[in-house]
Amino acid sequence: MRINPSTFQLLRIHFSFFLMPVYWFALSQLLHPDPWRAILIFFIIHFLLYPSSNGYNSYMDRDQESIGGLKTPLAPTRQLFYVTLIMDLLALLLSLFISIYFCTGALLYILASRAYSARQIRLKKYPVPGYLTVIIFQGALIFFMVYHGADPGLTLQVPVLGMIAASLLIGGFYPLTQIYQHAADARDGVRTLSAALGYRGTFIFSGIIYTIAFAMLSFFFLTSLEIKELWVFATCMIPVIVYFMYWAGKVWRDPAQASFGHTMRMNLIASLCTSLGFIVVFLMHYNLR
Repeated sequence: MRINPSTFQLLRIHFSFFLMPVYWFALSQLLHPDPWRAILIFFIIHFLLYPSSNGYNSYMDRDQESIGGLKTPLAPTRQLFYVTLIMDLLALLLSLFISIYFCTGALLYILASRAYSARQIRLKKYPVPGYLTVIIFQGALIFFMVYHGADPGLTLQVPVLGMIAASLLIGGFYPLTQIYQHAADARDGVRTLSAALGYRGTFIFSGIIYTIAFAMLSFFFLTSLEIKELWVFATCMIPVIVYFMYWAGKVWRDPAQASFGHTMRMNLIASLCTSLGFIVVFLMHYNLR
């Protein structure tokens, strides 16, 4: 079967890597993660679940303007819908090699992503339900799946504080990804949390959630006596804070600066720096094992 160029483009596999921090956060908190299961989990989440969700969202939205990771999206075809189904089925089959709990988590993620985008339900058009769907299922649920699945004993004793912190990390990041799409979303009958808050309100809200997330992560590290790890993570977050303040200042003076280009740079900096912080913490723990 020949893959249509629009099908591959709209899966936005590269955009899935912006969500890596939650994976590395969960993995960094395990004493002895199973390496082969960790690799399989990464593949399932970042090469199947996330891209399939992206593709289904694009199939339903049929965007003609910039979307996350794509400045000029192509028109979707029916093939995209079938490819997302195949990817979902493959994700569920591979998940069975991890555990039934991991597979159940994958199924819940698929159902939530469909409820978020499907025209019949369309959770994304409601500011609060849409926001909560994203932060719970891309944050807490993914943290649970990675922590449980990569643990050698497949523990179900997943730290709740870690799950909450993961959701808050996504919660601070997500409204900023919507800030340049207010007009396009409105034409589609979608009112995102960012649109409801406005340009300035989006930055204020994201700043508050990021602050709470960092405070919770600090408490998480300190209660585990991980002082060095906290300093390393905090250092890695400096570029994120600097660019956030810089961009907020520009938007404060000129709302037109809430653009696709600035949003993607913010996404890239936040994802790379947060992932780097958790990867370094993971390596610090690894050297102590």
